[in-house]
Amino acid sequence: MSTSDDRLRSALQDLASFPLLTALFGRRSRRFGVGMTIPDGPLAYESSHPPKPLNEIERSLLIAIGAGLSGWNLGIPHTEAGTPDTGCNYTVRPIGRTFPSGASTQGSELLIADDSGTYITKFRDLDPQAIREYQGVDDLDRLVAIVRDNTVKLGDSRIDLPREYPHISSHNRWVANRPGTTLFIPVSDQVDSTLNHLWIRTGEGVPVFDPKVGRLLGEPGPLIEAGLLRPERAVPLSILESMSRTSTTAELSITAFNIHLLLQAIGLGGWLFSGINTNSLLGLYADQGVRGFGFRFDKRQDWLQPNPVGLDRHFEPLIPPYVPNMHIGVRRFAERKFGARGNHDPLRPGPYRDNAEVKARIDRTDERLVHYIGTLAQDIHDIYGKFPATLPSVGVAVYTQAHHIDLDFYDRFYADGAYLPTHAAHQSVWDDPLGS
Repeated sequence: MSTSDDRLRSALQDLASFPLLTALFGRRSRRFGVGMTIPDGPLAYESSHPPKPLNEIERSLLIAIGAGLSGWNLGIPHTEAGTPDTGCNYTVRPIGRTFPSGASTQGSELLIADDSGTYITKFRDLDPQAIREYQGVDDLDRLVAIVRDNTVKLGDSRIDLPREYPHISSHNRWVANRPGTTLFIPVSDQVDSTLNHLWIRTGEGVPVFDPKVGRLLGEPGPLIEAGLLRPERAVPLSILESMSRTSTTAELSITAFNIHLLLQAIGLGGWLFSGINTNSLLGLYADQGVRGFGFRFDKRQDWLQPNPVGLDRHFEPLIPPYVPNMHIGVRRFAERKFGARGNHDPLRPGPYRDNAEVKARIDRTDERLVHYIGTLAQDIHDIYGKFPATLPSVGVAVYTQAHHIDLDFYDRFYADGAYLPTHAAHQSVWDDPLGS
């Protein structure tokens, strides 16, 4: 093994043994990085160091530990809804990630932007190899390899956002998306999450009411007659969709926080924030030369804002134009649960000792339920021209920027303890081993 390999091994060992409490209590927003300038005010300062991008191993570790595979999720063991003596069918995907996802919908991915270009992960439909993918430092190389094999490059340069309204908030223009920095932006598939909320609430006998049209949505009549839906339990559409948004916002925020925590262990600066216009990042202003990540948008005069629909070929929710209509979208969603290689297919691997037996006893989909949710989703799409009705189809909450901090700035202006020993030692630990 070369000296470089030995140093990298030592760096990974230090990372693996970094205390959680130190990360939690040492976590700070360390915004000032090498190559940056604060033009005026009491903390005016110009860095004497050039911008320094994260190296590939640093970036891959932040992705793998912040948003990567953790193993098989353990499912939901029981629900009182559905057919008695069967297993709960609410979970959508079998994968576990380093962040929680409501009913394991696991519809999110990570967008990345730095000096080398823009990227998106392709993790959500992978199969883990074990209940716990990480059991020691020796597993980090393999988890980094998964990141490398399942991250797609979208463009060859950093996103170029004008440093003005409405693209970047005034207090972030001096620091956000600067040369040498890396942006990690979790994005959610709000369609998957909303469809699963409809699935779960329908199983509890809950129809959906929309005050805008003054009626129950979809075609609930047959399920009401069969006693599977109870009109007195009707929930307004906006309330149900807000529950979906709460779930995905937590998922995205925890992802960003995971990355922020890991900055402490590696000794990088950065912070968790929301000061860049989400639509600018995704690509709403591409026709004005602000390309963002290249997401497709739909617009309508009665919408409060344009709707991000998806990223062609890379992140395609089950809505038009990626499916012909919502009836087909719902059927494809059901296939994610029960189809060949679906989550509950007895032939697909999973976490159970007798995997085939447990999955064979999961409550199978009721064709009446699938048809009803199809009518419900199509009704929403027909009325509002989009799905979900009150939420963007692709969600962004907060995100994390990572960069190398300028120790001189913190030594000049802040009392001792403003950064951790890992920050002080970062260059010798993480840069020299890789010959950076």
